Amino acid sequence: MTTLLDVTDNDDILALQPRLTDEDAGVRRIALIELADLEEPDGLLWLIDRLADDPSEEVRAEAARLLEAWEDAPVVEALCRALTDPSPAVQAAAAQSLSLLKCAEAGRVILPWTGHADSSVRIAAFRALRELRFAEAAPAALQALNDRDASVRREAVGVLGWLKQLDALPALARLASDDADTEVRRAATGALGLASDAQVLPALSQALRDQAWQVREEAATTLGKVGHADAGPALIEALSDDYWQVRLRATRSLGRLRYKAALDPLIETLCHRISNLRKEAALALGELNDKGAIAPLQAAQKDGDPEVRKAVRIALSQLQ
Repeated sequence: MTTLLDVTDNDDILALQPRLTDEDAGVRRIALIELADLEEPDGLLWLIDRLADDPSEEVRAEAARLLEAWEDAPVVEALCRALTDPSPAVQAAAAQSLSLLKCAEAGRVILPWTGHADSSVRIAAFRALRELRFAEAAPAALQALNDRDASVRREAVGVLGWLKQLDALPALARLASDDADTEVRRAATGALGLASDAQVLPALSQALRDQAWQVREEAATTLGKVGHADAGPALIEALSDDYWQVRLRATRSLGRLRYKAALDPLIETLCHRISNLRKEAALALGELNDKGAIAPLQAAQKDGDPEVRKAVRIALSQLQ
């Protein structure tokens, strides 16, 4: 077992030795916290050692949490290795610390772990790389879109979305349409919003008819972000969706698109029993900038919901 004398001659650190090596795991854990507060490089070496070798999972997990503030390559490597710890608590703490890294250089240390045999390790690695927006992770993420584990595919989609990898659009469109997992289809649908051209409209229109309402909701949102008027008819159709969440996003997107043909359907939505839909319809009518919306909006000034009345006032101010 490594001792403090193996890593330091720092008096402040050595003063903690009795508690850092105490038989009681709780005592060792508190001492580790005090050690981290010293912010000494030699103390960092001890934290790495305890993350790997302490017999208590509680202490190892604490070491993983305390290492989140360090960007050094040895720390990143130690946290990656801790993803294979037999304790789920240690794995979770290491994954969390990796996801908080800000230095892009850490990506080079993390990247090889995207090919690990354990899917939980691959998930954590891609999640950390997504937060780093590490461009060199794009090929691995593209390959991982075919991973057998749905959670890995979902994290890989996140990496490609953050990186705005346009060459990934065909693969993302395939996932949005065909993946067996609802959350993967939803993530891929959202990632298609990284493009601003019409090539993604077929996949998004198909996603707007997905069996899962969560995917339809994401598609309705993304169509508004892409910003093509050709999406208008599909969004108008979505105003009749069985789920109000989908209707709400479709309403919002029609406003963003300023789709004039949506005037009558939006006026109808202005009378919907759900107040959130009425509010969104009012805002969308204001964005359409069509004088035909003035009279219905004036009638809605007496709506029983103050948020709807506020939205109506905003819309009318845009039309005057």
